[in-house]
Amino acid sequence: MRRFLLRFSAIDMTEGTPWKKLLLFTVPLLIGNVFQQLYSTIDAIFLGRFVGDNALAAIGSSIPVFFLILMLCMGVAMGAGIMASQYFGAKSREDLSYTVGTAITLTAIVAIAITISVPFATRPILVLLGTPEEILDDGVLYMNVLMFGIVGVAYFNMLSGILRGIGEAIAPLFYLIFACVLNIILNFFFIVILGMGVFGAAIGTVIAQALTSVLCLRKLMQMRDVFDMGWRYLIPRKKYVIQVLKLGIPTGASQAIFAVAMMITQPLVNSFGAMFIAVNVIVMRIDGFVVMPIFSFGNAMMVFAGQNVGANRMDRVDQGMKQCVRMSVGTAIVMVSMILSFGRYIAGAFTQTPEVADLAMRMLSILALGYVVFSAANILWGVIRGAGDAMSPLWAAFINSVVVRLPSAYLLVYLLGRPEALMYSLLASWIVGLIFAIIVFRVGKWRTKGLVQKAVES
Repeated sequence: MRRFLLRFSAIDMTEGTPWKKLLLFTVPLLIGNVFQQLYSTIDAIFLGRFVGDNALAAIGSSIPVFFLILMLCMGVAMGAGIMASQYFGAKSREDLSYTVGTAITLTAIVAIAITISVPFATRPILVLLGTPEEILDDGVLYMNVLMFGIVGVAYFNMLSGILRGIGEAIAPLFYLIFACVLNIILNFFFIVILGMGVFGAAIGTVIAQALTSVLCLRKLMQMRDVFDMGWRYLIPRKKYVIQVLKLGIPTGASQAIFAVAMMITQPLVNSFGAMFIAVNVIVMRIDGFVVMPIFSFGNAMMVFAGQNVGANRMDRVDQGMKQCVRMSVGTAIVMVSMILSFGRYIAGAFTQTPEVADLAMRMLSILALGYVVFSAANILWGVIRGAGDAMSPLWAAFINSVVVRLPSAYLLVYLLGRPEALMYSLLASWIVGLIFAIIVFRVGKWRTKGLVQKAVES
C-alpha cells in the first residue's frame, strides 16, 4: 500500500516520460473529481427523489449565483496553484513558502467578506433572474446556508490546489472521498430521516467541506521537506500578493464571466418553467461527470506546464501537450459514447417524471460531440495558464460567453422558442473556444510569462 501511495504522491513532472507522469497525476485527480461531482449529485438525487422536482429546481435556480461567488474564491486558489507549481519546479523553497502563506491569508479575507455581504443580496438577485415564486424561498435558503459555510469551501479549493501544484495528488483524493461519504450520510440523515429538505442538503455540504479543508491544512503542515510553514509567512509580502492577484484576478474573472453568462441565461431557463429548471439541473449534473476527465487532464497539464516552465524545460511542455491532447480527446470520445448509450437511464435516476428524463436526454444529445471539441481546447488552455498567462484565457472567456454564447442563446430561443436552443448556443461557444485556443497557443506569447524566468531577468 505504501508503495502504491508513493507512486502517485508528490509527482515531479520535470523528469520522466511526459504522458506517464500526466497519467499518474490525472488518475487520482479524476477519481477525486468523480467524488467531488458526487457531492452535488447526491444532493440532487436525494432532493428529487425524497422531496420533489420543485426542491431540485430550487437548488438549480441558485447554482449560477453560487458558481459566481465560488469563482471569486477560485481566483486566489488558481493563482496560488500556478505559483506553487512553478516555484516547486524551480526548487525555490522560500518563494513557495511565502506563496502558501500569502494564499492562506488572502483566502481568509475574501471568504469572510463574502460571508458578511452576499446573504443580503441573495433574494434580490434570484428575483432579478426571474426565479419562479414556488421555488424562490428554498433557493434563497439553500444559497444563504452555503454562504455561511463558504470559508470551508474556499479553503478546500485553495489548499487542494496548492497540494496539486506541488505534485501531491493522492491526499486531495482521499479527502474528497471522505467528504463525499460524509455528505451521503449527512444527506440521508438530514433529508430522509429529519425531513429538512434543501436546508439539510446545504448544511451537509457545509459540514463536509469544512472538515476536508482542515485535513488539507494538516497535510500541508506535514510537508516540511518541500516548504516552510510559520507565522512570518502568513504576513503578506507585496511581491507575492501582486503575483497571486496578477494570476488570480484574471483567472477568477474568466471563470466569473462564465458564471455571469449562466446567470444571464438563467431567465431563459426559468422562462420554460419549473420542470425545465429541474431538467437543467439533471443536465448539469450529468455534464459534470462527462467533463470531469476533460478538466482532470486540463488541470494535470496546467501543473505539468507550470513545473516545467519553472524548470525551464519548454521542450517537455510541447511534448506533454501533444500527448495529453490525444489522451483527453480519446477519453472524451468514450464518455460521449456512454452518454449516447445510457444517458436516458442516468437521467431517470434523478426524477420520477418520465418527461423530465426524456427532455434531459435530448439536451445531452445536442452537447455530445461538443465535448470532443472542448477536450482539445481545455488542454491548450491548461498549458497557457500553467505557464503564467492569465490574460489570454480571460479574453477567451469574454469572447466565448459575451460575444458568442449570450447573443446566440437569446437569438435562438427567440427564433426556435424551444429549450434546446440553449444547448446549441453552448455548443457554438465551445467551437469558438477551440479556435481561439489554437491561435493563442501558436502565437506563443505565453512562453515568456514564467515567474522564475522573470525573477532571473530582473
